Amino acid sequence: MEDKIICGVYLRVSTEDQAREGFSLPEQKERLEAFCKFKGYKVYDYYQDAGISAKTGNYRPEFERLKEDALKGKINAIVSLKLDRLSRSIYDWENIMKFCEKNNIDIICANDDINTTSANGKMISRIMMSVSQNEIERTSERTKIGLVGAIKEGHIPCHTPLGYKRENKKLVVDQTTKDIVIRIYNLTHKGYSYKKISNIFNKEEVLGKTNWRDSTIYGILKNEIYKGDYVHGKRTNHPTYFENVAPPIISKEMWDECQVQKKKNSRSFQRTLTYIFMQKVKCPKCSRILGGKATTKKKTNKSYYYYYCNDCGITVKENIIEDFISDFIDAIVEYDNVVNQFFLPMIKQKIENPKEDIEKEIKLQNDKLTRIKDAYVGGVFTLEEYNKEQTKIKKVIEDLNNSLEEVELCNDLKFTKEDILIKRDIDFINKIKFPEKYKEKNKSWNDFTREEKANFIMKYVDEITLNNYDYEPDFVKFRESLVNPMNELYDEGYIDRTDYTLLGNRIGALRSSEYLPEEKVAEHILRLRQFYDVGYYEATYYTKLKVFWFDYSDTKTIVRIFPLEDYRKIDPDVKLDKYKYGIIYTSEDRNTYLENEEDVFNFIPNKCDSNEFSRTKEVLVDVKPVNKKLLN
Repeated sequence: MEDKIICGVYLRVSTEDQAREGFSLPEQKERLEAFCKFKGYKVYDYYQDAGISAKTGNYRPEFERLKEDALKGKINAIVSLKLDRLSRSIYDWENIMKFCEKNNIDIICANDDINTTSANGKMISRIMMSVSQNEIERTSERTKIGLVGAIKEGHIPCHTPLGYKRENKKLVVDQTTKDIVIRIYNLTHKGYSYKKISNIFNKEEVLGKTNWRDSTIYGILKNEIYKGDYVHGKRTNHPTYFENVAPPIISKEMWDECQVQKKKNSRSFQRTLTYIFMQKVKCPKCSRILGGKATTKKKTNKSYYYYYCNDCGITVKENIIEDFISDFIDAIVEYDNVVNQFFLPMIKQKIENPKEDIEKEIKLQNDKLTRIKDAYVGGVFTLEEYNKEQTKIKKVIEDLNNSLEEVELCNDLKFTKEDILIKRDIDFINKIKFPEKYKEKNKSWNDFTREEKANFIMKYVDEITLNNYDYEPDFVKFRESLVNPMNELYDEGYIDRTDYTLLGNRIGALRSSEYLPEEKVAEHILRLRQFYDVGYYEATYYTKLKVFWFDYSDTKTIVRIFPLEDYRKIDPDVKLDKYKYGIIYTSEDRNTYLENEEDVFNFIPNKCDSNEFSRTKEVLVDVKPVNKKLLN
């Protein structure tokens, strides 16, 4: 009997097993030695896989060696402590069973009392394997649920990226290094290659390093964490995308645009023409993104642009799409000029650079400066090392102080939603009174270059759909980053939209906004009157006729209309016969109360402290600068 069974003893442990049940390799070996001795089995060799799970597809080198010895006839049985030491996968177990049956190898498990020499033994092994696999899958589910919850709470399971640090195990923005990340994205957006950026950083010894590589720059640019998102399991077949789980360093729009720029920078991506709506127009039949093509007439050297789907045979002219958006694109451009290019960056600066965090970081860096000085005095550093480290820390402190000054400037200016409202109305009046100067200072859609138009569409538009009849555009889906703040400002009464309506006996366009409390309206009118002679009266809107009746004159221009009550709450079903509206208007003369006409473009009036305002040119008007150059 003792020469009949020649076994290979298989031992396996994963870190989870050892932590949970104490299945250490020495313990398994000791038990199986005693088992084989008791049964009279001859042990040919021990095969030990340490720290390897028995999940489907895992490579176990010692188990493969055991199988090779079985094929060579060196063993005729496999002895293991438990069934789950051999496998925890039904799929793998069936393969092991087939292998053993083909080569006349018995499987013997000491603790489970399983022997596959009988049909019952094989059946029991399969049942137990199903239970084992179920345990793995349930454990995996519990782990995933816990991981998802942790990620959503801000506990990101990754190495701390440049620009971040850990506080209470959560990623937070590191004020000392975040500007390096911002600079990388800005340089990429301008067209710099990874190699060029790394060369600049090495030359400047950014962070005191001269080993910046293009692969490092590439890794930063493709990391979703910088826009606040995280992808778990990138290398698996089923990665999970988590949105807004980390504090962003750059905007989602900038991240997306840099991904496009990465393609433009690669050698395989060559494009000599700029397509305004590239990657935005969808085929109405197959929903694929349309490609771009262009033809150029030799006589005029003028290019004509098209978007097409080869599979469906659809072609649409670019100018048709541009004509479709022309009715409302200038309103978006104005919004971009007023809100995004000035007010929101100032507000965002305060959010991204909180004063308390910067002051805390400055203190930490000063403490660090003191420590390296003490270390130098104590002989830990050479003078050269001390000077190099001191220079690096002082540069960080200088950058932090600059950020602190910007934040304090933001706090001093205290821009508000009321400022957005006043700026848009002053711009509207400027356009009426000083049209030539306004055009010089404010670019419209038609003034944009093709590259500027393409960048604008990339920034604000998600997709453009075509109808199924004549394949003309019928819907533009704007990005939430544009739509949400615009809708929020409109709902609160701080931004306008243009409505076409009947004005007595004629059709006209009105800039309308939602309800504002009476005191806010009074303040707004008084602020406008610091710059211009504006009038106010009330008008009636008849809901059934859908018509306004008021004293309309060609010598007056309506600046804005707004409801005198919050009819959305009072009359949500529009059952009232008429609504009362307030009308702000101005004349078309070129008069302003400011000494210098140029100032109406560079400043906005501050809040009035008095209900009266002296309309003399000598009056000193308290203003805020709206020209970025004037902020310095």
